[in-house]
Amino acid sequence: MTLLRTGRGSSGQAKLSRTVAGVTGWLFAPVPLARVALFRVIVYLFIPIDVFVTTRWVAAHAGVPTEYYQPLLIGEWLPLPTPTTAVVDVVKWLLIGSALLAATGRAPRVWGTTTFLLYFEWMVIAMSYGKVDHDRYAFLVALAVLPTVGIAHWRDQRRSEAAGFAVTAIFIAVMLTYFLAAWAKIRFGGWDWVNGSTLTRAVLRRGTDLSMWTLEVPGLLHVSQYLMIGFELLSPLMLLARRERTRIALVIFLLGFHLMVFTGVRIIFLPHCVAILCLLPWERLRRVRPTAESTPGVGPEVIPRSDDPVRAVS
Repeated sequence: MTLLRTGRGSSGQAKLSRTVAGVTGWLFAPVPLARVALFRVIVYLFIPIDVFVTTRWVAAHAGVPTEYYQPLLIGEWLPLPTPTTAVVDVVKWLLIGSALLAATGRAPRVWGTTTFLLYFEWMVIAMSYGKVDHDRYAFLVALAVLPTVGIAHWRDQRRSEAAGFAVTAIFIAVMLTYFLAAWAKIRFGGWDWVNGSTLTRAVLRRGTDLSMWTLEVPGLLHVSQYLMIGFELLSPLMLLARRERTRIALVIFLLGFHLMVFTGVRIIFLPHCVAILCLLPWERLRRVRPTAESTPGVGPEVIPRSDDPVRAVS
């Protein structure tokens, strides 16, 4: 009996070990450092566009009386300053400066972390006046994890577990943006969001010449609501996309969806769309030098995770 119990215990531990190894292998699946090097340039250079073009209204909070400031929960937990004119202006210009420095790739941990913290505060300032957008979540996660990769060059084809974890974390955040959007719709709007005239109202208020015709087709927008929330509820399935071609197809589908929404009701989630780009093989854009990966008989060099005290490299 003791031997049977021991055997069952060993079998259970072996299954658990294989499961943990499989999850860890998926989370830290190595990707070329060049992919992160190019992607983070896109991320950091998007910040000035976001500050000066897509969300110029955030800077306008500098002129709003401070009594209207109702900080988000995280703003209540942390000793963040009340957004006065001076605070908003200082955060804005420091954010622009740190983002441009981070885009150079120099001191990536220092300037990347600084940019994340400043953009985080910028978002607290943006969303503490009654309007909370959900298109910043994956972008914020991208800003948080990119500094953990460390130094990465455009031509560096070495595969890194740290880079792989950063890409996977952003991918999970992209998925959660859709899934939690469905959860919020059901939680706050109930099934009336699906059964009501949500999209009809959106087209009437913000419709374009490319979408007004949908009002003339009975049931089309109603069915579209079911398809939309169905896609959002099933969004965890996108994590099954492991092959490169599948992920490229997923990026095309997601960007196409957001483009369709923009052309129909003039709503675009640009920061979220930028985060989606992490799935693309950006390293293919650069002509690479010969590496161990391309040398016959020699496997690709895998850079370990930066949290490994023995094997980590700077």
